[in-house]
Amino acid sequence: MFTGIVQGLCEITDVVDEENLRRLTINLGELADDIELGASVAINGSCVTVVACQGTQVAFDVIRETLDLTNLGDLAVAERVNVERSLCFGDEIGGHILSGHVSTSVCVASVEETTNTRDVSFAVPARWMKYLLHKGFVALDGASLTIAATKPAEHTISISLIPETIRRTTLGLVQCGAKVNLEIDLQTQAVVETVERLLDSADFQERLAAR
Repeated sequence: MFTGIVQGLCEITDVVDEENLRRLTINLGELADDIELGASVAINGSCVTVVACQGTQVAFDVIRETLDLTNLGDLAVAERVNVERSLCFGDEIGGHILSGHVSTSVCVASVEETTNTRDVSFAVPARWMKYLLHKGFVALDGASLTIAATKPAEHTISISLIPETIRRTTLGLVQCGAKVNLEIDLQTQAVVETVERLLDSADFQERLAAR
């Protein structure tokens, strides 16, 4: 469980590719303090498990499904990733509750930068647009953000970044064409799908026809 408050922008120090598996080693710095084997950590919003640790160098195994669905399969040595340690009971929830299960990956469609702001738009697969609402929550590369605008006809959403987010996350670095991990808000998904099931039910259709 995570909150979408990125705790560190950390550098990849080693990548080892094997059949259906990739091992990423990341310098977590102070985020490696007290970390244990088996711990869950969000890397660019994807929940992965600690498999080795030596000082601040922490390794994670990424399986084929995750490589296919997220941008973890595209990463290289010296690139930086968003890191968040798992939520502990009693921690402040500054963002929104995340599972670390990426819904899909989206491409950066445009970037507009002005003084102290960075507006980024993303092309979203059509099936996910119904869950993405103006002023709703979304997680992009594990960062909890508010959707600034949606264009359903164009299948795009936009976010506006403040200087702190620009400085602390990958979203201050991405350019057009970059792939970013997206996790939708699970409560929004549950509400939308419940309403859809209700509207499609035979009982509802019968009541509608009787009016």
